[in-house]
Amino acid sequence: MPHPLITPIMTVTEVSGSGTTSIDTMAACASDEWLCNLVLDRTDNQPLANVADWVVGKPSALVGLVVIGLLVRWLLHRVIDRVVKQAEVGVLPDRLSRAISGGKVAGRVGEYLNLGEDAGYTRRVQRAATMGSLLKSIVTGVVFTVIALMFISELGYDIAPLIAGAGILGVALGFGAQTLVKDFLSGIFMIFEDQYGVGDVVDLGEASGTIEAVSLRVTRLRDVNGTVWYVRNGEVLRVGNMSQNWARTVLDVTVGYTEDLVKVRQVLEEVAHSLWDDEDFQGQIIEEPEVWGVESLGVDGIVMRVTLKTAPLQQWAIARTMRERVKARFEAEGINLAVAQRVTWQQSAPSAASGEPTEKA
Repeated sequence: MPHPLITPIMTVTEVSGSGTTSIDTMAACASDEWLCNLVLDRTDNQPLANVADWVVGKPSALVGLVVIGLLVRWLLHRVIDRVVKQAEVGVLPDRLSRAISGGKVAGRVGEYLNLGEDAGYTRRVQRAATMGSLLKSIVTGVVFTVIALMFISELGYDIAPLIAGAGILGVALGFGAQTLVKDFLSGIFMIFEDQYGVGDVVDLGEASGTIEAVSLRVTRLRDVNGTVWYVRNGEVLRVGNMSQNWARTVLDVTVGYTEDLVKVRQVLEEVAHSLWDDEDFQGQIIEEPEVWGVESLGVDGIVMRVTLKTAPLQQWAIARTMRERVKARFEAEGINLAVAQRVTWQQSAPSAASGEPTEKA
């Protein structure tokens, strides 16, 4: 079997008066071999044209394919870098966006933005870098696969069996590794949709805690007890993220039924606003606190609800500080916090001697 790069020899038979003469010459150049055709037109020498195509034409075409592949890869990576750069800016909440567009960025909003530069910005950079790395890996794989197939085709081999084999292999992997493919696809969508990132506090159903690492296959998080959980991305059916954009401290305070609710409401507002005005919490509370009022009428007492909108991951520290200040202020104002009521009763039982009922505590 002749080498695919060597043009087969054909025999040309000339008929003359003295007999027949067999002349072995190289076949004409193929239509796509431009260098071979050019040399053949200029020199009318078929062997020289074939040698020129083999020595110069083929290597030039192969080098050209490599250069084109590298150039396409470089251009696509530049596009990805620009997209990643824009993604690092992130999306602010609507309230902050309106404040920025209206030139009203000041006070607590400005403090929140400064906090975001330290915490939220770092998270967005990490997410954008992850997306960029993933996209670059995909682009590199696709470009070099296409270039490799064109490389093989340029050498004269048939690439149809390779394409068919790749399709069969893909189907086999799809059926044999469905769980792995599901995990990978879920991981890709989680990263692109920014469902959570490193440093977020999330509830994934079976496990909850702080995200330590996110990969295409598994997510690693650590709960409050220090236990590390590894959750496959394909098994995550719901995500509760407690640290995206902003958070809220919801504090329920239970007071007795005999307390003056107007006074209780006033005291709660004063305590919440004292925390709002405290310089130690500048930038952590991003909106003026609100006392929503009576939340429920329970067995133990009346539940009053106070809310404070905070920066991400600050809601728990704010809640602890609020409880301390509320308790101290209630004691100073003589307001009693409701406690669980204990009810005792006496049960009558027949006397062992007389059969008459007696009382027990």
